[in-house]
Amino acid sequence: MSNEKTKNFNQMLHENKGMPKLQLIIDKKSIEKYGGNRMFFAPPSWYDLQMKRVPTGQVITTGELRQFFATQNDADFTDPITAGIFISIAAWASYQRETDLTPYWRTLKANGELHPKYPGGIEAQIKLLEAEGHTIRRRGRKNFKYYVENSQASLFDLSAN
Repeated sequence: MSNEKTKNFNQMLHENKGMPKLQLIIDKKSIEKYGGNRMFFAPPSWYDLQMKRVPTGQVITTGELRQFFATQNDADFTDPITAGIFISIAAWASYQRETDLTPYWRTLKANGELHPKYPGGIEAQIKLLEAEGHTIRRRGRKNFKYYVENSQASLFDLSAN
């Protein structure tokens, strides 16, 4: 996100803007891509709440969060664009607080990839995850990406807990 130092992410975290909501989509390409026409929008505070549930030593992915919200709200899928934005808002809001922190570093992209746009960047996320016992691997030749090794084994099941 741009201008992180000038934005009040905690205020943004609690702006629901008509969410939660379920929207029917008619775009055939999107219906094929996401497997249905019932798209759910969860507000930013819902992402924050679920991210706080992930215990030390475990991780969650953006996709797992989206699937959880879709299942809980009788939708085919949760909007991927707002999901990414709202997860970043939750991370930066936590970074701006002194208490009630959200362990945002435990929320990963697909396949266990780290989020480069979290507070402190990849370096900070690596330190936090390694301190919790995870091993981080770098992949790529030029545009490096970083992943939690064997992240599937550490996935937190939102629906079971």
